[in-house]
Amino acid sequence: MNVENIKKDFPLLENRNITYLDSGATTQKPIQVINAIEEFYKKNNANPHRGAYTLSIEATEAYESTRQKIAKFINAKHPEEIIFSKNATESLNLIAYSYGMNNLKKDDEVVISIMEHHSNLVPWQKVTKATESKLNYMYINEEFELSDEEIETKITDRTKIVGIAHVSNVLGTINNVKKIIKYAHKKGAIVIVDASQSIPHMKIDVQDLDADFLVFSGHKMLAPLGIGVLYGKREILNKMTPFLMGGDMIEYVYEQETTYAPLPNKFEAGTQNVEGVVGLGAAIDYIQNIGYDKMQELENDVLAYARQELSKLDYLTLYMTPNEKNHSSVISFNIKGVHPHDVASILDSEGVCVRSGNHCAQPLMRFLGIDSTCRASFYFYNTKEDVDRLVHALNKAYDMFKKFIK
Repeated sequence: MNVENIKKDFPLLENRNITYLDSGATTQKPIQVINAIEEFYKKNNANPHRGAYTLSIEATEAYESTRQKIAKFINAKHPEEIIFSKNATESLNLIAYSYGMNNLKKDDEVVISIMEHHSNLVPWQKVTKATESKLNYMYINEEFELSDEEIETKITDRTKIVGIAHVSNVLGTINNVKKIIKYAHKKGAIVIVDASQSIPHMKIDVQDLDADFLVFSGHKMLAPLGIGVLYGKREILNKMTPFLMGGDMIEYVYEQETTYAPLPNKFEAGTQNVEGVVGLGAAIDYIQNIGYDKMQELENDVLAYARQELSKLDYLTLYMTPNEKNHSSVISFNIKGVHPHDVASILDSEGVCVRSGNHCAQPLMRFLGIDSTCRASFYFYNTKEDVDRLVHALNKAYDMFKKFIK
């Protein structure tokens, strides 16, 4: 199985003459996922859990079978530990407000890394202020990694919650979440893993990690936009109160009080994104058909080549760990003296798609002493030729701007 054959599964990559290097923002969708969604609407469209007729039962089966598939995919003990959401952002907010708001007390501590996406940062600002607890940060070293000393200094007996990105969406740094979880548990804290940038690229086993919570967005792993997943240990989820109120999350409603449905329904109020769930199931099938081992083989080859070729450009500043084994999928860079948006615009004129901006990580940008970067993010459908086109476009951008660089 080679990349050119894989690309044939992706209509957009087949039909448009572009070099797509923004999979960290969202991946392109294979025809198998597109067909699964179309098939659902043609043959099974109904509202799950809301009808005794055959069509609704079929929709319920499509919805719940994907829950079981995801549980198996990440090795959760129970299907009801899988909660569907809009995205990782909503999943993280659910944890912050349903767990954090009800369990943090004055002078307790929440510890997150400076690498966190705003989704795993801003909710904790609000919750810690409301509960009079404290928000502390683990900072990266000169290699863009968290040292053991930093982890063990910042996670203390006062720490109750640790939030950590498995892979940084800016730096591509792979954090040793298993070690962090083990140390945090020793201190009595629970750990939330943001797997948004890791699960598209590597196998996740929540039991091996011993994660208390783990979240991800489907659209970064071939599924449609608007579908996310929250995994939580059943014993913790059972004690939490719902985040949203409405249909299907109740058991009984009286004039003045309500009892809530059991897991997972109590966290899935209202009509859900059923097409997104179906598409996520098809995306998982696609990933498993190729296999993570093959995906990593293809990705690592291209990423190593990108590291090599971009490092040759002395006009670039690269923001990535020198340790290849701790690096995944993302390379952020700047042309010295040129605004990233200007660079990205020139790359776009050459058909190369990269993201420019702060990548929803302003505290990290401030820590690095910059406002923004360009970011190239790779997936298994990218090739060395894509890297060559990126380098060619960067050289063109530099040639255009170098006379203005001080």
